[in-house]
Amino acid sequence: MTRTVVSARPSRRALRRGSAAVVACLAAVGSVAACGGGDTGTGGGTDGKVAVSLITKDSTNPFFVAMQKGAQAEADKDGVDLTIGAGKEDGDEQGQVQLIENAIAGGQKGIIITPNGPGVNSAIEKAREAGLYVIALDTPPDPADTVDITFATDNFKAGELIGEWTKGQLAGKPATIAMLDLFNDKVVSVDYNRDQGFLTGMGIDTKDKQKNGDEDKTGSYDGGTYTIVCNEPTQGAEDGGRTAMENCLTKNPDINVVYTINEPSATGAYNALKAAGISDALIVSVDGGCDGVKEVTDGIIGATSQQYPLKMAELGVKAIADYAKDGTKPSTSPGLDFYDTGVALVTDKPVDGVESITSAEGSKVCWG
Repeated sequence: MTRTVVSARPSRRALRRGSAAVVACLAAVGSVAACGGGDTGTGGGTDGKVAVSLITKDSTNPFFVAMQKGAQAEADKDGVDLTIGAGKEDGDEQGQVQLIENAIAGGQKGIIITPNGPGVNSAIEKAREAGLYVIALDTPPDPADTVDITFATDNFKAGELIGEWTKGQLAGKPATIAMLDLFNDKVVSVDYNRDQGFLTGMGIDTKDKQKNGDEDKTGSYDGGTYTIVCNEPTQGAEDGGRTAMENCLTKNPDINVVYTINEPSATGAYNALKAAGISDALIVSVDGGCDGVKEVTDGIIGATSQQYPLKMAELGVKAIADYAKDGTKPSTSPGLDFYDTGVALVTDKPVDGVESITSAEGSKVCWG
């Protein structure tokens, strides 16, 4: 089926031209199929097919690349015209807003999005008012009912698993902790849920579970004492992880536990620690991509919580295809305000009482 890749920011001249359908067509970058001569059905796709946009945070992080592949595979199966777009980088809200507006103008049936922040909420609401079915992946918006449904990892549980593992590995030794988060200039649920889940798994009182950094900086975890040295933003990127770790080390060079929001930031943190001559710090993360699982095998990351972005994307495309066909709507998981796509702790150093799989097992189900 058609795979149209769109720019986050189409030209102003294109936006001034013709009808809404022409506007959406001209927003496509280098895609003849997007402007094909087939009949357009009520779902906005060519030849009467359902048209759907997948909008990821960026198009470089392996997590979102895997998500795009999973969505395309399901689109091919379900007869969906899929338009794939992304922000310029993690946190690019305006780029995503433009892509949402393109989907509305093109008369598409639905949008699948990994929101870059609360700045996209009003555009999502506008899309729903226009009749589009909107699904979030990976990052539930705040509030959750901003979208029709979210397919995501239980991010709090993902953080909790690596916190419990860390606690078990420390076995009562003092913990000097660096918290390498996603942002410090916006509030995103995936950010605070993983952060707060990790601390909860350690047995540290988190006070407000929707706010990073308000917990006591010193105290006792479940088994020993702790000091939180820093909460630094990484933007979810390797270079951001390295800079964040360097900043933390200037505050306290004795850090022995490093929580990271994702595996690219964990790689950056490892490189900063290595440059500082530190080789015994426990690094934990969330993602479970093939590169990250290999870093568990290699001893770079001690444990990571594995997510399943292909599954999220496949479910999202299928849900909109089903909705377009007969009005069927998916349901959230019991007790949650989203559909839980699962999580597994990957480590080669298991802890009693914490369920996990090995890196060899994780590599069989990781996303490439």
